[in-house]
Amino acid sequence: MMRLPQYDELDATAAAALVRRGEVSAGELLAAARSRIEDRDRELGALVRTMFDQAQAQIDAGLPDGPLRGVPMLVKDLMADIAGVPTSSGSRLLAGFVPTRDAEIVARWRRAGAVFVGKTNTPELGIVGVTEPALHGPTRNPWDRTRTPGGSSGGSAAAVAARMVPIAGAGDGGGSIRIPAACCGLVGLKPTRGRTPNGPELTESWSGFTVQHVLCRSMRDTALLLDVESGAEDGATSVVPPPPRPFVAELERSPERLRIAVFGGTMLAGTIDAEHAAAVQRTAELCASLGHDVEEAAPEIDFTALARAWLLVVCANVAAEIADAERVVGRPAGADIEPLTALAAMIGRTLSGADVLAAQREGQRAAAAMARFHARHDVLLTATLAHPPAHVGQFALPAIQRALIPIACALPTRRGARTALAMMAADPMLAAYPNTQLANVTGQPAISLPLATTAGGLPLGLQFIARFGDEATLLRLGAQLERAQPWADRRPPAR
Repeated sequence: MMRLPQYDELDATAAAALVRRGEVSAGELLAAARSRIEDRDRELGALVRTMFDQAQAQIDAGLPDGPLRGVPMLVKDLMADIAGVPTSSGSRLLAGFVPTRDAEIVARWRRAGAVFVGKTNTPELGIVGVTEPALHGPTRNPWDRTRTPGGSSGGSAAAVAARMVPIAGAGDGGGSIRIPAACCGLVGLKPTRGRTPNGPELTESWSGFTVQHVLCRSMRDTALLLDVESGAEDGATSVVPPPPRPFVAELERSPERLRIAVFGGTMLAGTIDAEHAAAVQRTAELCASLGHDVEEAAPEIDFTALARAWLLVVCANVAAEIADAERVVGRPAGADIEPLTALAAMIGRTLSGADVLAAQREGQRAAAAMARFHARHDVLLTATLAHPPAHVGQFALPAIQRALIPIACALPTRRGARTALAMMAADPMLAAYPNTQLANVTGQPAISLPLATTAGGLPLGLQFIARFGDEATLLRLGAQLERAQPWADRRPPAR
């Protein structure tokens, strides 16, 4: 029997290698994952459902001989449907929904041999950067249980950081992989639009803003999973050319001398705190010491306009998602959705198609500006967040807003919708997480790396954005930084 302390140190690559060599069985890894979930999740609330019996049945049926054979994995309770297992999407409206088939990305994880041990908490429909749904309650950060692990993949991040599993599924429509990675000291890669699947039904989510991948603790795991997931799916409207070599092979290649632009401020809103600004500068100095050309520079983009454009497209998609959910469950949403979700849906229904198209055109202008920017700079370095992880409940709606939202939704007007959109653009949550949405709008790959900590010992993430389709540069640079400034031994305090 494998010694349980060893499990905490294993990433997915190492765990799969042990199974492949016959040094440990998939059942032993499942037992280790189960013991940690049962012991550690009581205080964190990372999981909304365990699947231990289903996981054992997977093993008993015989696992595929893939690169993840026997590796325990958690799956986000949003988009990543598992056939026969409820997917609530963090919403009371969908609490009873049971999909009949696997999502395409889940099917790819399954074919690679991953063993699904549970589903993780997410905010309702994944629309905010904290994980505190009314349906399941808050998830807490294992580094400090008074703080959020971020969102929307907060449950996945908390579980991986707490060493319950080495990998967990995640999705990113405005930072929902990178924000939790920064909050919890993990590697969080948002792939290029179209690199990984969202189907089978809808191959694009949030008008192409959302992509799926994982949260993990090592560069080799994020590369391995990207190899497992990548490739066009049937009906895809966005298709990225396949890479010239496996992504895991990029980790062995030293990055060429990169032109790295450094932006130490915020993009969509707010201001950056001193610790995050200093971490950007230290990371820039680290990159320069590794032989890269580093200079301060920022893309020429109207970020105020881009913030409103991103929010409007998201709201339009939330309205469509609520309508779809109502058809699935056969009843109006009513009080079964949270106030902020209802407000977003109202904005999406009330503003016109022309408004949404104008917002999408603003995104296209941002993509063109980034293409010009990358003619001069290979990579853009920023802080992932502007401040340390928020305290649980910090972004809860004030009572007056909760009282006014039902009135605004019952009597929608274009003027009211525009006022509500402006309120969202000025929301403190956007100011806390202002640097991640750009890559969703433009479709570019971006990664958050755990290269720093705050004075209080909390993780602090640094973000790197590369050209559309160029995950390879991010993987090579990330591997170089991981060797230069290792983070594998950094872990939350024991409780």
